[in-house]
Amino acid sequence: MGRGKFKAKPTGQRHFSTPEEMLAGTSSRPRTFKRQEAEYKAEEESEEESEQESGEESGDETEQKRKGTQGVIEVNNPNLVKPKNLKAKDLDAGKTTELSRREREELEKQRAHERYMRLQEQGKTEQARKDLERLALIRQQREEAARKREEEKAAREQKKVEARK
Repeated sequence: MGRGKFKAKPTGQRHFSTPEEMLAGTSSRPRTFKRQEAEYKAEEESEEESEQESGEESGDETEQKRKGTQGVIEVNNPNLVKPKNLKAKDLDAGKTTELSRREREELEKQRAHERYMRLQEQGKTEQARKDLERLALIRQQREEAARKREEEKAAREQKKVEARK
């Protein structure tokens, strides 16, 4: 009877064989493993010999060694294809890349602003016309104010001259 809240795991403790046990052959590892390993090596050697005899014909198969069950099952998963790394010398410098929507909108916004500023400088926009009208009005008012000051100054000087006589 176990005590406590948690149940004990049914797997038990792991047992690792020591190098002495392995040399003595008393390891708990299954005996069929060595046989399977030897068969696998023999198959590989026979494949290599047949490839050497056939020459370069099946060179592509050795380049793509499959791991695990990949050699048994043919899968056409597009996500498994590794992208090819492009080198700088292989890149096409003349090729333009597609801009994202945000980048495109940002460029359009900048161009529109530049075009508006050019029209503004030329005085072709409504805002520029209003500004120019306002400036003309202010200049006119200032000229009138300056004229009045000159007239008042001249009137004061005349009064001084008349007062002296």
